[in-house]
Amino acid sequence: MTKVLVVEDDLKLNQIVCMYLSDYGYTIQGCLNPNEAYDLMHGEMYDLIISDIMMPFVDGFEFAKMIRSLNKTIPILLMTARDDIVSKQKGFRAGIDDYMVKPVDLNELVLRVEALLRRANIMSERKVVAGTLVLDADAMTASLDETEIPVTTREFNILFKLLSYPQKNFSRANLMDEFWGLESQISLRAVDVYITKLRDKFSACEAFQITTVHGIGYKAVLK
Repeated sequence: MTKVLVVEDDLKLNQIVCMYLSDYGYTIQGCLNPNEAYDLMHGEMYDLIISDIMMPFVDGFEFAKMIRSLNKTIPILLMTARDDIVSKQKGFRAGIDDYMVKPVDLNELVLRVEALLRRANIMSERKVVAGTLVLDADAMTASLDETEIPVTTREFNILFKLLSYPQKNFSRANLMDEFWGLESQISLRAVDVYITKLRDKFSACEAFQITTVHGIGYKAVLK
């Protein structure tokens, strides 16, 4: 059973979220603040954490940092009334995986939980499969129809990232920051060069397409 921890100091909302997710087959544990969450996590393993930001004792940002320092892979979703970009930046930099603004649509919450768990499973298995394409992160190989396609480490990492988050827009700056890091003198156009290479190498794969999002960057679209 998939276990979800809900950390929310509004008791009524906490109960509603727990009941709703429980109806979808998840095992849910609710608590009212991070200190209670720490106690629960000492004796139980959870697959996903949903947390508010504004809570007593410890806020959601510090809670996320602490969780991420202990567990590099568990999905963390912040569910908060704060809709400003500064809070969103602070949350993602603390290590969260998703951010929802209250009042939340519970149907959308379920969809996001499903997506986060799917991505977590991809990372734990360290494989992405799209049709007959298999990306194996441990072996750093890309195989199409059981035939290995030669790729560089950077090509592999970019493709793995795009296919791990299908339909998600990635700006050139996002990709540059993650896969070029401190190579600050490199132009953003280097991303375009790598995307072109990937399109050429995997043109025979009918399961996905890397599409250009004009004015933003790129995304992978599953067919």
